[in-house]
Amino acid sequence: MVELETRELEYFIAVADELHFGRAAARLSIAQPALSKAIQRIESRLGVRLFVRSSRHVSLTPSGEALQEHGRHALNAVGAAVRNARRAGDTQAHLRLVLKPGGDAQLLSGILGEYAHQPDARRVDILFSGPADRADFLRDGRADVGLLYAPFDELDGLDHETLHVEDRVAIVPSGHRLAGRSSVRMSDLDGEILPRWKGVPSDGPDEKILPRRKGKPEEAGPEITDVVQLLQLITVSRLIGVLPRSLVEPVPPGLFAVPIADAPPSRLVLAWNSHDRRPLVASFVAAALEARG
Repeated sequence: MVELETRELEYFIAVADELHFGRAAARLSIAQPALSKAIQRIESRLGVRLFVRSSRHVSLTPSGEALQEHGRHALNAVGAAVRNARRAGDTQAHLRLVLKPGGDAQLLSGILGEYAHQPDARRVDILFSGPADRADFLRDGRADVGLLYAPFDELDGLDHETLHVEDRVAIVPSGHRLAGRSSVRMSDLDGEILPRWKGVPSDGPDEKILPRRKGKPEEAGPEITDVVQLLQLITVSRLIGVLPRSLVEPVPPGLFAVPIADAPPSRLVLAWNSHDRRPLVASFVAAALEARG
C-alpha cells in the first residue's frame, strides 16, 4: 500500500524547504489552511511528527529530515521516470549532454564525430551546468549523459566510464612564491586563499581534492561560479586555484600552472543514470568509448 501520494510528498517537501507554511503555500499555489491540513494528514498517516511548530518558527524533526532527504530522491525518480517514458516513445527526441563550460578535456569534438557515425545517432543538445549540479541533471532526468569530474562530482546512482585521467595543478599569478616551480606538494599551499565554489558545501567534494591538513588552515576566499571568474581573480592576486590541468590549458598570460605532486588524480568520466537502459544512451556511450580508444 502506498502511504503517500506524489502530491502529498510535494506538499511536504515545499514546507521542509521553506520552513514557512505561508511561503510554501504560495510556492504551491494553494491556500495555507489547506496545506496545513494536508501536512497534518500526512503526519497522522505516518504516525510521526514531521515538524516542530510554534507561532514564530517551523523546524524539522528527525523524522522530517529523513523524509525530506529520501522524499526528494523519490520525487526526482518519479519525474525522471515520466520524462524517460515520454522520450522513449519519441523517435525524434534529442540526446541531452550536460557539462561545465570547457569541461571536456578537448574530447567532445571527437566524441560527437564518432557518435555521428552511429546508425541511430540523434541530434545532441549541449547543456551547461553550474559548479556542482551536473550529477543532479542526470539523476532527475534533465540530461541523458554528462561529462563529470571525479572525485569532485558525486557519482552515487550513476553509471560511468572513465574517458581521461590527468593531474591537478595549482594556478598562481606571476610573482607568486610558487610561480615557476616544477612541482609543489599540497603542504606548500598551506595558508593560501582558495575559492569557494557556489553550491559546494565546505565539507563537500572539495575535501576529496585537497583534504584539510595540519598546520595553518587555508583562508576561505570569495565565492565563484566558473573557471573564467576564478582565473580573473587569480590574475589580480586575490587567491590561487586548484584545477584539473585540462581546464586551464592553454594557460592564460600572467598565470602559472604548477603540478601538485601528491594531489589525487582527476578523472573525466562520462556518466548516466544507473536506471537508464535506453539505446539512445547506450549508443552515445559506445561512441565515447570508441573515441577514447
